Parts: sequence; structure tokens; C-alpha cells
Amino acid sequence: MLPREYRTISDLSGPLMIVEKVRDVRYDELVEIELSNGERRRGRVLEITTDRAMVQVFEGTSGIDVASTKVRFLGKVLTLPVARDMLGRIFNGRGEPIDDGAPVIPEKSLDVNGNPMNPFSRDYPSEFIQTGISTIDGMNPLVRGQKLPIFSGSGMPHNRIAAQIARQATVISGHEEFAVVFAAMGITFEEASFFMEDFRKTGAIERTAMFVNLADDPAIERITTPRLALTTAEYLAFEKDMQVLVILTDFTNYCEALREISAARKEVPGRRGFPGYLYTDLATLYERAGRLKGKKGSITQFPILTMPEDDKTHPIPDLTGYITEGQIILGRPLHRKGIFPPVDVMPSLSRLKDKGIGAGKTREDHADLMNQLFAAYARGKEAKELAVILGEGALTEEDKAFARFSDAFEDRYVRQGEYENRTIEETLGLGWELLALIPVKELKRVRDAYIEKYLQPILQEKEEKNPSSVKA
Repeated sequence: MLPREYRTISDLSGPLMIVEKVRDVRYDELVEIELSNGERRRGRVLEITTDRAMVQVFEGTSGIDVASTKVRFLGKVLTLPVARDMLGRIFNGRGEPIDDGAPVIPEKSLDVNGNPMNPFSRDYPSEFIQTGISTIDGMNPLVRGQKLPIFSGSGMPHNRIAAQIARQATVISGHEEFAVVFAAMGITFEEASFFMEDFRKTGAIERTAMFVNLADDPAIERITTPRLALTTAEYLAFEKDMQVLVILTDFTNYCEALREISAARKEVPGRRGFPGYLYTDLATLYERAGRLKGKKGSITQFPILTMPEDDKTHPIPDLTGYITEGQIILGRPLHRKGIFPPVDVMPSLSRLKDKGIGAGKTREDHADLMNQLFAAYARGKEAKELAVILGEGALTEEDKAFARFSDAFEDRYVRQGEYENRTIEETLGLGWELLALIPVKELKRVRDAYIEKYLQPILQEKEEKNPSSVKA
């Protein structure tokens, strides 16, 4: 069927264009716009009434002459040509290569909106993914098929953490192919250069497909970027049997683009001016993570968003928290202390952590050790707050031990080099070393068998070096 051509544009508003007297046009259909000077732009149908179509123009409506511009409805939806060769390549927010490489020869062309996963067909996430970052692996483990967002704030090093996870993440069983799909939305040219150079320098680009949407690119393109990334991930996971980690940054920019388009459509605003369907829209992206029964591959999501004014009740982190399985929260006090990565383990949570740890997955003592570290860190922080109010003289010897543990935990366990890739064994070993700072009788959340197996050798070695340093 030949594309239907119209010259009946009646209105332009921001990135939106109204075309009158249209027939047989469907929602999400692709549109080609030809200007009087021969320039061609792309768009898609956003809304349809009886004989009128609202079209989102990807490149914006600037310079369009209502009288002479031709609009063609192409009769197909937005698709992405996909291939395994997309790994090692960098694309823009429209899916076009921007790394001066050869064009990707597609193996298939897929609808960027994907297909919803049938809940009955979903397999439960249960296998550990090692990121090499102790505060995630040890305290809030990431499980294959999970969606675990990072809640950050303005000026925090979330981009450096995202790059570190992209470099280091792996399935520790080792026999599955692992890939990273990285999508950056609304970032500056400087940030884009950082990611591209870092991935090239460290070799991470070889297993990564990158999609980069810059801050000065059209808002419409920002809406498409994560969908292109997730479509690529679905192809690699469910047709090429790969374990795919999808890192999406920064979702705040995505949501603000959604708000901008909603305002142009003159829709009734919801909380903070965001559209009422923000929850639904985010769910269409987040719920594309998971595992399917009968498929070897999986999609694990690491969305990253910056909380405006560090406000966890802002609509973007608030709604994200409802859809995803936990959150990793970056703490500004830790960042001010110069600690990297500044992960605040107390409010952070991985709801599936218990499913991905233990014997045969990480190590038998992982759950007990994690619970004891949480409890000891919380008590240490309480002891330090008490010392501020009442003075250090009001603390018991046990309280002082926990306060020392709290400082050591932040300095040795939370603090980590940007290129330091800790194995899960190193993370667990470090946890036991820190517990050696606390009297053994206070370790009430770990089994005696684990204390005997993992802690006693550390205490014995410590006693041999300094006999007066160990307390019973």
C-alpha cells in the first residue's frame, strides 16, 4: 500500500503537529514529513480523532511551513533493526550508529514497544549477579531478572557508579554469555564523552550496546531511547540466550521530557505537573525486565534517577519504588565525607536479595553476615548520635566498639576504588574482618558455626599479632 500524503496541517505546538482530514490512520503509526526545501523529518501518531491526527515530530516543528509541507503516513510502527553485532557499537537516541563504524546488518526488525510478558510465563529471579561493589553485592544483592534502581541526587557520582557497574557486572557461574545495554537520556556532551571513553579504555564496550541521547536532542527522542535499549536487550536475552544487564540513566530527564510533551498536548497535569499516566508509562519500561520460563537468557534492569532536592517523595522516585524491587540510595553525607561510592545501606533495599544468596549461589554465611552488618552499623550510628548529645563518657565499652565499627564500615566496606572490582568472597571476607572489631558475645545474628569457621581464624591471627587487642 502506498503511503498516504496530506497537505492539511492545521496547527503546530512545540514538537506536535495537527493534520486534518486524514483517513485510515492508526495510533503509533510512523510519519514522514517533507519540508518545502526537501528536508525530511520523522514522527509518529500520538492521538487520533475522527478525521484528525496529532503527530509527534522527532526533530521538532521548527521551520515547518504549514502551507507547503507534505505529511505521509507510512502504515507501520517504529521498529529497530537488531543484530548480535550491536554489541561494541554506539547509537544515538534514534538507533542510528554514531561511532563511525559500518552499518549494522540486521538479523530482525522488532517493534520498539515490545510485547508485555505474560505473568504466567515469568520465571522467578533467583541467581546472583556480581557487580564488584561491596555495598550492593554484600548488603543489597542484585538478582538476575530483577529491576533495582539507584536513587541519586544532583551532583552525586551516579554516572561513575553506572560506568563501574557496566564494566564489572558478571554472572559468577561464568558459563553464560553476559552483555550490557547502556542507555543515557538527556545527558551533556561531557557526560557522553566520559561514558564512551571509559568503555573504550577499559574494553567494556566489546560487550556493550550504547544508546546516547544528549540534552540538546529533541525531547521526543528521549522518550524513544529507553525503548530502543530494551528492544535490543530483549533480542539478546530471549533470542540469543544472553544474560543482559540494562543500565538506564537518567530517568528524571526521561520523565521531564514526558511532562514537556504532555504540556504541549494541553493535558490535565498530575502531581508536580507530570502527566497522570506517569506510573503507567514507567511500568511499560520497568516491566520489560525479567526471566521467561523455557528461556536461558534474562534481562536485569539498573535504572538510575536523580531525586529533585534529594526528595524521596517526589513523583519519579515514589512511583519507581512502587514498580521496582527495591532501591539503592546514594547518601549526601557520605558524599560530603569523600566516600565513593556513597551508598547509604540503611535506607537501601533489595527485595529479592534473599533469593540470590546462600550456599551454591554466593556463600552459606552470606545472609547471616549481611544481617549482622546491618544491625552493627545501625547500632554504631546510634552510639555516635548518643555521644554527640551526652558526650563519649556516657557510652559503654560495647557502644564504643560499635561506634568504631561504624567508622571502619564506612571507611573500608562502603569506600571503594572506582576501578576496584571486589569478588563476593572478598566482600564477605571484609565483612568478617570488620565484625572482629565487636565483642563476640554481641554477634547475635550469626550462627556459632559460622563464627567458628570464618571469624575465629581472623581473631586468632589478630591475637598472634597483638595479644592485648582481642576481647572475648
